[in-house]
Amino acid sequence: MSRNTDLLFTAIAPAIWGSTYLVTTELLPQGYPWTVALLRALPAGLLLLLVVRQLPQGTWWFRVLILGALNFTIFWWLLFVAAYRLPGGVAATVGAIQPLIVILLARLLLGTAIRPLAVVAAIAGMAGVALLILTPKAALDPIGVVAGLGGAVSMAAGTVLTRRWQPPVSPLTFTAWQLTAGGLLLLPVALTLEPALPAPTAANLLGFAWLGLIGAALTYILWFRGLSRLEPSVVAPLGFLSPMMAVILGWSILGQSLGSAQICGMIIVLGSVWLSQRAQQTSRIAPRPGPNPASSAAS
Repeated sequence: MSRNTDLLFTAIAPAIWGSTYLVTTELLPQGYPWTVALLRALPAGLLLLLVVRQLPQGTWWFRVLILGALNFTIFWWLLFVAAYRLPGGVAATVGAIQPLIVILLARLLLGTAIRPLAVVAAIAGMAGVALLILTPKAALDPIGVVAGLGGAVSMAAGTVLTRRWQPPVSPLTFTAWQLTAGGLLLLPVALTLEPALPAPTAANLLGFAWLGLIGAALTYILWFRGLSRLEPSVVAPLGFLSPMMAVILGWSILGQSLGSAQICGMIIVLGSVWLSQRAQQTSRIAPRPGPNPASSAAS
């Protein structure tokens, strides 16, 4: 399968994640962030475990706990803290620093070279996200900003470690392990900090099914598959597609405004994603050294 096909399949994940805000606000009960995160992760993880019927072995128990915490438990917790304390545009813009963090962590943990073009692409992507959803009246809350940065670091670390450890199983099995681990870590927190959910409506059940089966199980299978084939610095910028899709869905379904700034932001986001892939391709096509003139003359 070609590299472009791998990119396309991986990009499906953040595009679907862009529906999370719409589904959460329109279909789910409000005020239960921990419980919603739990019900998004644990049922999907257990269902996938029933399908794969395979548990981690040896050191992978510890690694799966670490990755489940970074990619789901800690990331979703800080994500909700940032979402509740910051306007959506500010939270998304702070979180958009993740590709830059991935570039740094990939250098530290994987020895990947820092490519200036990739850094430019990551900064451009942040600017595009800011144009998409940041408003002039957006207020900054220090705790919310720290939470947003912490969430970006958590997801970035999980992304790079996933590539570093290279699980000896399929992306399906690896997703089942991580979703289950993340859900189990969320369970005591949700039971302790939040009241029981009210009786679910048909809309609630539809929302939970979408977030769990599509927004978690399917998307993370595609995401981890991409990380097994592509470098983290290539995969991470695809996350810029998530806020772009959220804006498109808000405009098309909820009738939200879509002005020239948002359109310009979309163009910049798409350009930054293309530029980040271009940076990777350029590094792969290194010029071969030509023959040494001295040695040629001697022969």
